[in-house]
Amino acid sequence: MESFEQLLSQLTYDGYAAIGIGIVLILFLLHSYSVTQSKKKLRHMINDNVKVFQEAFDIAEDGMLILSENNEVVYANQSMIELFGLEVNCLDKVIPKIPAIKIKKTWSRLDKFLEEYREETKVKALSFSHACFKFIDHGEVPVNLKIDTIVMDAIRNQSCTVINVKDLRTVQEREIKERQHTLTGLPMQQQAILDLPKLYSKVHLENKKIALVLMSIDNFTNLRSIIGYEQSNAILIKFSRYLDTLKTDLNISVYHTFDNHFLLMVSKLNALGDINILVDEIQKKVASFYKMDNTNLHLTLSAGISVYPESGPTRKLLDNAYNALATAEKEGDGRIEIFIPEKSSQSYDEQTLHNDMHSALKKGEFEVYYQPIVKVTNSEIVAAEALIRWIHPTYGFIPPDVFIHLMEQTGFIIKLGKYVLEEVLKQQKRWELFKFKSIQVSINLSMIEIATGTFVQHVEKQLQHHKLNPECIKFEITEGAAMISEEKAVKYFKQLKNLGVGISLDDFGTGYTSFTYLKKFPADTVKIDKSLVDNILRDKEDQKIVHAMIELGHNLGMNVVVEGVENKEMVKILETYGCDYIQGYYFSRPLPVFEFQKLLRG
Repeated sequence: MESFEQLLSQLTYDGYAAIGIGIVLILFLLHSYSVTQSKKKLRHMINDNVKVFQEAFDIAEDGMLILSENNEVVYANQSMIELFGLEVNCLDKVIPKIPAIKIKKTWSRLDKFLEEYREETKVKALSFSHACFKFIDHGEVPVNLKIDTIVMDAIRNQSCTVINVKDLRTVQEREIKERQHTLTGLPMQQQAILDLPKLYSKVHLENKKIALVLMSIDNFTNLRSIIGYEQSNAILIKFSRYLDTLKTDLNISVYHTFDNHFLLMVSKLNALGDINILVDEIQKKVASFYKMDNTNLHLTLSAGISVYPESGPTRKLLDNAYNALATAEKEGDGRIEIFIPEKSSQSYDEQTLHNDMHSALKKGEFEVYYQPIVKVTNSEIVAAEALIRWIHPTYGFIPPDVFIHLMEQTGFIIKLGKYVLEEVLKQQKRWELFKFKSIQVSINLSMIEIATGTFVQHVEKQLQHHKLNPECIKFEITEGAAMISEEKAVKYFKQLKNLGVGISLDDFGTGYTSFTYLKKFPADTVKIDKSLVDNILRDKEDQKIVHAMIELGHNLGMNVVVEGVENKEMVKILETYGCDYIQGYYFSRPLPVFEFQKLLRG
């Protein structure tokens, strides 16, 4: 018999290693001995922990079946007993009603399939998505199927087959329920997103259009405060039922997106006039369709409409419907607004960005880029600035100046700042492990983050967690932000400085920093803003200002970085002024980490 450790190493079944190890070991011990007395002795050896594993497997939603080489049941959990219609005392017995199994498009009996599987000695584990069992008594059941082999006795060449089954019926039912509104039972926006792509090819073939009509009952919050929760819910239910009865030649699907917002998907649209007629009819119906105490409640409805293909693909189509509805609601009650791309003067909608930012962090849409900071004298990379980029599924790359101020207004900048710090520290650790050149990375910081009062402690904790030298990072604060609350800025940045991290005063020369404040502020670097060097090659006044600022920084004991350097002539003149470091497109744009590493390796 193999050792316990050998048995453990052979069980590699996906996700069930911890539970499966205990159960398979027990079942093997119970099954390997034919003498009843031996089985009893072995059962006494089962400890409490293993019993817990078996109980956990018994209540698992996925089916688990372990068969001997003769297709005798070694173990079946409750889910598999129900699916295969097994008797409770099915151990050591062959499956009575062997189902058929479909893999891809081929049907075969399960025992024949397993026989072929076992003959393929090189095959250890197989996984099949969207397979199907066919049972005599309850028809076809869609499943995800995984099959593995466990060698029980290498000397006797005995093994068991482990079959894991995920019944997709329960998954499908759960997904349908998750996509249904709890109040009205209508499908929600998630379902609309899934349904839209299925219609695209069809409408192209038929030379039709798709319209999304996003509707909201006007002033619903005020209405709810007047008539109460139950009556307002009754309005939503009645409205949803009315919409669900709209069966026209326009082929309409109805969705309840949230609260008092409903979405119509019109998939056989010939002209925009048809939509206007439809929404007009709905507005007229809504105006008098609900009574309370024998009195009609006069309700109005606003609508925002976007049209495919003019308004773009799925996500943009939805965004534009929301944009149109927002415009309609601003203009008053009962308005209809059709989104027309040519009418849109704004490239980005702040409401859309606000709605998307939280999910964007979870979905990994934010990415840290690195822009090198180099020595003026030899162009050697000595540092880098970490810059956040948002790769939006609809807008693509969104410039930071578009979303950073919005995130500061909403407080989301605190979460984003923690994300950037974590990413930079993890990257620094990777570079350290892989023997990259050691550089300091600058992270932009807002007063909103540091004013939380816990930021310094968070930085200290993260440095300790990643086991990194504090000198590997530097925090940058803009001169203007630092001047908003001088005393707090000095206080908190001194605390950061005490951790051993670097401090940089960014956009230097664009604010109104006094000499007294500069002496108190614990910065070791000043960064001269790009706006001051743009005209340095042709404007002598700018040359004098930049030269004086470099000397001022040096006199205060600080290193000087000049941003926005775009050509060799600028580098030469800054070198004559004694500038220490430069940053700008002349050397490199901000780069994703894998490209920046190439520069770092040289």
